[in-house]
Amino acid sequence: MSTSLEQVLDRAFGHPRGLLGRLGGWLMAAGNAATERHVVDVARLTQGETVLVLGPGPGVGVLAAADRAGRVIGVDPSAEMLELCAERCEGASNVELHLGSAAETGLDDNSADVVISVNNVQLWPDRAAGLAELRRVLRPGGKLVLSAHEKWLPVSRHELAAEVSEAGFTDLQTWVWDPPGPMAARAAQLRAISVD
Repeated sequence: MSTSLEQVLDRAFGHPRGLLGRLGGWLMAAGNAATERHVVDVARLTQGETVLVLGPGPGVGVLAAADRAGRVIGVDPSAEMLELCAERCEGASNVELHLGSAAETGLDDNSADVVISVNNVQLWPDRAAGLAELRRVLRPGGKLVLSAHEKWLPVSRHELAAEVSEAGFTDLQTWVWDPPGPMAARAAQLRAISVD
């Protein structure tokens, strides 16, 4: 792939910014919506829970989580995505949005009951640091639910599960899911529990 094409794709999807980032956000909302809602279903959220949605992009998953959880915190490294997420979630009083990353969420220790991440684990510069951060912010017994386009994962879902286990999670389950729709790609998914 040429360097200029890589830069365009990065501006639209990898690290969304500018007009290309907003266009990428629109495409992400359309292509990832079914997976975002599915992951919220898998997480089995309840009204008493605080949920961290890591890399919420245009906010489809944040809004779905806000309908079920007591508090939803979206953390994204892209100001453009947070702006789109804020627009989508306008009126949801239980949603907070912050700039941050997998390795630096800005949350306190043991402050979340659930962490949800859809289609961004493949973009983390340091997965071990990201997983350690998620383990830190999750309360003991908290749930981690990850989903990513299987073809874009830099490791197999089983290798990712081993990394999650190494980071201090247990009761791991991993599977693939084929979302409906022409723009949706097969997802590798994982659910785990933060060790007490």
